[in-house]
Amino acid sequence: MNAIDIRDFSFHYPDGTPALNHVSLSIAHGEKVMLIGPNGAGKSSLLLAMSGFAQGTGSVQVDGLKVTKRNLKAIRRVLGCCLENPDDQLFMPSLYEDIAFGPLNMGLPETEITERVTQALATVGLADKANKPPHHLSAGQKRAAAIATVLSMNPKIITLDEPDGSLDPRHRIQLQKLLKSLTQTLILATCNMNFAYAIADRVVLVDQGQIVADDTPQAIMTHKLLLEEHGLELPTL
Repeated sequence: MNAIDIRDFSFHYPDGTPALNHVSLSIAHGEKVMLIGPNGAGKSSLLLAMSGFAQGTGSVQVDGLKVTKRNLKAIRRVLGCCLENPDDQLFMPSLYEDIAFGPLNMGLPETEITERVTQALATVGLADKANKPPHHLSAGQKRAAAIATVLSMNPKIITLDEPDGSLDPRHRIQLQKLLKSLTQTLILATCNMNFAYAIADRVVLVDQGQIVADDTPQAIMTHKLLLEEHGLELPTL
């Protein structure tokens, strides 16, 4: 059973503009997959389809569960999504309360919630920030905190939309190390070729709502002509 199975999936924006066009994609458990492509290529829509926020035609399965309204609750226990803007995930008075929000709504006992929050904060290097208001965190710390809110749910799969956006080089390197250390299946959308190359064991190039290439980082991200044809640059290896 794969982590993700997408078959012939198409999705249109409310105004009728096509976002994804007959996309098929399978991702095995444990893979770190980078979705690359220019802005507007369909990367974010593909992530939204996996988490059930983009309803279209075709078939999407997450850990063997078909993405339907009936299955959304079960799917969101398996798949955690980090949004492009971490402020959208950090809304409680303290970081601890933000990390505890998901497990609390799962109805877990208090002792397990505390254990999950403690573990998630330690994993992302924010163990000493538990009582800090999220809006007092740096940009890099907010990114890490948003990931911690997902880790506390103990998902098998994590999707991240442009998690390196607005980060300075130091915080970007810290985030790279964090993501590489995670054992969950990672599916990440980015326009940053260096960031993708540092993490990926598989790269999927998306443009105009379709998958253009799907191969190893070496095969795709050293192919200058292919990248340039789709508005991307070679990473500075």
